[in-house]
Amino acid sequence: MKKKKIFNDPLYGLIGFDHEIIYKLIDHPYFQRLRRIKQMGLSDYIYPGAVHTRFQHSLGALYLMKKSIESLKWKGVKISDEEYKAVSIAILLHDIGHGPFSHALEGIFISIGHEEITLKIMEKLNVEFGGELGLAIDIFRDKYPRKFFKQLISGQLDVDRLDYLTRDSFYTGVAEGVIGYDRIIAMLNVVDDKLVVEEKAIYSIEKFLVARKIMYWQVYLHKTSLSAENMIYHLFDYIINEAGNMDKSSLPLSLQRIIAENNVDRQLEYFIKLDDSDILYAIKNLMDSGDSFVSFMSNGLIKRQLLKILLKNVKINSDYLESIRLNVEKRYRFNKNVLKRLVFTGEVSNESYSEKQDEIEFLLKSGDTIKLSEFAPMTSYSSKSVKYFVLFPEYA
Repeated sequence: MKKKKIFNDPLYGLIGFDHEIIYKLIDHPYFQRLRRIKQMGLSDYIYPGAVHTRFQHSLGALYLMKKSIESLKWKGVKISDEEYKAVSIAILLHDIGHGPFSHALEGIFISIGHEEITLKIMEKLNVEFGGELGLAIDIFRDKYPRKFFKQLISGQLDVDRLDYLTRDSFYTGVAEGVIGYDRIIAMLNVVDDKLVVEEKAIYSIEKFLVARKIMYWQVYLHKTSLSAENMIYHLFDYIINEAGNMDKSSLPLSLQRIIAENNVDRQLEYFIKLDDSDILYAIKNLMDSGDSFVSFMSNGLIKRQLLKILLKNVKINSDYLESIRLNVEKRYRFNKNVLKRLVFTGEVSNESYSEKQDEIEFLLKSGDTIKLSEFAPMTSYSSKSVKYFVLFPEYA
């Protein structure tokens, strides 16, 4: 390596990496774009400190991958340098397909999800780097026979989750999200090429799952976040799919080209140039739009005058919903089509652990392995909970 670089991470201190290609990928414009995409979308409307980026999270996840590989090798797990490099590349790039404001606008500008976009970008980079990402792509696609590498990237106990829970808790100030990531990593092991956790880590795992459930209700699915994210989603869905005659010349050029283009591969060329600043620029320009719906939503987002939200444990009563619609219609005089985008219902669910996915497995002192659902009583973290909401403009 010509030059080793270090990053000063507020969570982990001074961190550095072991392969030259990692630094080349970090310096690439595709990855640098993640500096301009907030990790938590519009959550800073509630938690002012939540302005950290996908760039920070990706470096943090890479650091935890490095620590995990070191821990596994120390325990005698055979991992080649080529495998170590490949899994490092895969975790570094695992979020590179995210668009502006992360999950809030997923599926709006391009019809494929962020994981498929990630793969397409990785394939483009693989060509650019002379095939050096081939094994990383196989691991990311779960095509590599040693399954524990994929589990470390995307599983019920992956380094992605270990970092974002730790990082999001730090930047929001929500102490309930704090987990013992270092102990969990120290307790990892591999049996038959599958990731396991030593049984003495049971309480750390339970804490991790409880913290994840709390973070979803208290932070990620906070009702104000739901309101803001639904507003930005409906604003751009309307612009793209309904406002056919609207003048779009005030939108960023990349966004104009995405809207005008139907081919996914060509859309992708423009999509990977978009970041939060483009969307914020667009919303500010749309505040004075001649379209009443566009103007209403844009002003609401910029001025933080959000739609009112009621979150309930039962489905919203149809009569109650109709009464809200009538009151809003009287107050704002919007037409019926616009009214559907201003008064609407939805639901959100929270399942921090699922027995339907590859379960977390524990390594017993006897050498046997056992699934979490068989090893420990499943408490509230294992049950799926659903809440229902209605969003509407304030009319009183």
